[in-house]
Amino acid sequence: MTIELSEKEFRRLLDLVYIGDWILNSARGDDRFEDYDDVLEKLFALCPRVGMDALMDTWQGRIFPSKAYREGGIHEAIADYEDAVFFDILAEELARRDMEGEGIAADDENELSDRMEEYYQEFEAHGIDNLTVEN
Repeated sequence: MTIELSEKEFRRLLDLVYIGDWILNSARGDDRFEDYDDVLEKLFALCPRVGMDALMDTWQGRIFPSKAYREGGIHEAIADYEDAVFFDILAEELARRDMEGEGIAADDENELSDRMEEYYQEFEAHGIDNLTVEN
């Protein structure tokens, strides 16, 4: 298979593959999806061919994204995504909890959406500062 990419497109592909591998493997410990790691390694191995040597490192015969790459902003993009997902899940779970506690049908999408919006507004204004856990 051959794919024609500009240098900019190749750089974006590196980001996409790194982010995908991060999402799939970062929390798995030793139980990684190694076939995804292999694709990541294969793509980063191409960096020297396009003058992007600084984006890859080798260690024990394996190729990895370099420290410069990892610290170059990619994790800020991942963190932005994680924050958005965190608040989406939290808003939905809290809204569903509230609805259940009030005996409102879980499949009432309008009610769910309205309640989630209230939580989004709270999180936008205060983050999690006003969140408490009671036993």
